[in-house]
Amino acid sequence: MKSRFSYSICFWKLFLTPLLILNVISFQIGAVWAQSKSQLIAEQIQTLQKSNQRWIQINLSTQKLIAWEGEKSVYAVVISTGKKQTPTLTGIFEIQSKQKSSRMKGDEYDIPDVPYTMYYSGSYAIHGAYWHHNFGTRISHGCVNLAPNHAKWLFNWASVGTPVIISRN
Repeated sequence: MKSRFSYSICFWKLFLTPLLILNVISFQIGAVWAQSKSQLIAEQIQTLQKSNQRWIQINLSTQKLIAWEGEKSVYAVVISTGKKQTPTLTGIFEIQSKQKSSRMKGDEYDIPDVPYTMYYSGSYAIHGAYWHHNFGTRISHGCVNLAPNHAKWLFNWASVGTPVIISRN
């Protein structure tokens, strides 16, 4: 007859060990994906720097946006990106559409007349923000906020199709 202790050990081996192994595997896979994504971003930056193409680089760590023409930076500005609860996406994107003014609405906000909006992924956009002056601070719901005068310059400079590279470093 088995004791209660031996049943506990069997339960541990049968049910918890696979979960621990699964956690280790998913952690390792996640690390590989993050490394691959950052490598793709680095390769895309190198490719764009070798071209004469206009492109936008957004650094979430420094809260800076740089407009490039090939390897030459032509404009740089301090921005505000998504807070921890509503982060800005990282990756390789391009400007999908541009609107001089748009309404942005979410669960916690409803802002009319958002100036110089350039959508790059679904509802994620680079746009002017007249409702705050906290540039350099992560304060948005995921978009990239610029002062309206900087957003206007960028809006006039960029076209639909302009690459947007967003990274954490």
